[in-house]
Formats: sequence, structure tokens, C-alpha cells
Amino acid sequence: MNLSAADIKHLVEAYAVPLAVNFVIAVLVLVIGRWIAKAVVKMMARVLEKKVEPSLARFLADVTYAILLMVVVIAALDQLGVKTTAAVAVLGAAGLAVGFALQGSLGNFAAGVMILLFKPFRVGDFVVAAGQSGTVESIKVFSTVLVTGDNRQIVVPNGQIFSGPIENTTVRGTRRIDLVFGIGYGDDIKQAKDILEGLIAADDRILREPAATVGVASLGASSVDLFCRPWTATGDYWGVHGDLLEKVKAEFDRAGISFPFPQQDVHVYQKRA
Repeated sequence: MNLSAADIKHLVEAYAVPLAVNFVIAVLVLVIGRWIAKAVVKMMARVLEKKVEPSLARFLADVTYAILLMVVVIAALDQLGVKTTAAVAVLGAAGLAVGFALQGSLGNFAAGVMILLFKPFRVGDFVVAAGQSGTVESIKVFSTVLVTGDNRQIVVPNGQIFSGPIENTTVRGTRRIDLVFGIGYGDDIKQAKDILEGLIAADDRILREPAATVGVASLGASSVDLFCRPWTATGDYWGVHGDLLEKVKAEFDRAGISFPFPQQDVHVYQKRA
């Protein structure tokens, strides 16, 4: 088939030139769109870093960039004449399938976002959550890492943490120590209370405000139970707790105050032959 110069010119003008123009426009859409997406994400990350945790800010920025880049690519393909309706439908169906397959992970992600936004605890806090306890080492989008007192690392899914009660023993800065001491009915209650109050006053780690309280908790079956409730900084809690128990035992022994405890008498009968 021989084409004349006029035919070739017509083909070039009808097909080649528009295709070249559309190709150039598509490249420009891709380049400029990518640049705009990066600028938007950079601005978004700068704003988010002031309001949320850095890890969440980076994650949201990455997700936003991926979505914007997908929109730019679809726009560039559309400029080239590629039918993008089917592609968008396929991507939507794939996203739905992935969502169903990863619904557990998505639940953990949503819970992680809520934890990072509302901050029920921070890195360094001691928490009890999802049946686990430990110091928060890191808060990730899908899980939280706890370190126990004996240096075990526990990775807890955020969905389990956010779906139940969260006990944070660090956030308030102070804690109350609740102790109960049982003394005999024949012992002097005032003397016992004076000893407890003296030990509290002598310990500089115990806070003066809120004031510690000492009193009778209950009249038990075999003892008069005294409560002792001093306040201390969270970091001093266990040190003061152990020292008070040791000092109270020593001072009560020195004062002759008894600690009633269950006793059992055993009677041995010798049967004569």
C-alpha cells in the first residue's frame, strides 16, 4: 500500500501529533503532580509532628503520599487515553479484599492511632493493660512494646490494649501506699498509731501533701487492723513500701506489740498396748 505525502501528513496530524501532545501533557501531569504531592505531604507532616507522635505523623504522611501518587498516575493514564474506570474498579475490589483479609491488623492500626492521639500512656510509663504489666518501651502503629520488671519484652497488639481498661501508675506522678497492720486486742492502739506516724514523719521520701493517714480499719476475728496510707513519688513507691514493712516490724517488736497470726495446736496421744 503506497501512501502519498498528503496521506502521511494527514496521519501525522490526526494521530501522531495528538498522541505526542497527550504524552507530553501526561508526563507533565506526572512530574508536577508528584511534586505537588510531596509538597502537600511535607507540609502535612510538619503540622502533624506538632500535634501527634512522630511515628503516627510519618505513617499518615506516607499513606497520604501513596494515595496522592495513585491519583496522579490515574490522571496521567487518563490523559494518554487509557480507560481508567476498570483500573479504579479493580483497585477498589483489591482494597476491599485486602481489608477483609487484614481486618485484625486494621483494628490494631485504628487502636494504635487512638492511643497515639489521646495518649492514655507515654513511653516510660508503667501500665497494666490487656492482662500484661510493664514499662512502655515504644508505641507503634500496630502494637505496644512493654518491658517487665525482670527485663522481659512483651509485644501487645494495640487492639487488645484499647478494648479494655488501661491502668497507668506513672501519669499522676504520685502514689498512695496502702498498708494494713494487725495488732492484738490487748495491745495499745494509740501506741501503735504513734509508732506508725513517727516512722512516716521520719522518712523524707514520704510526701507531706497529701498528708498520710493512720487509723483503725476493722476489728477482725483475732486482731485490730490498722491502716497506714502514706503518699510518695511514683519512683519511690516500692522502696518506701518495703522499708515501712521492715521498720514497723522492728518497732512493734521493740514496743512489745504483737502480730496475731493463725495458730494450730497439735495434740499427740500415745496409745498403750
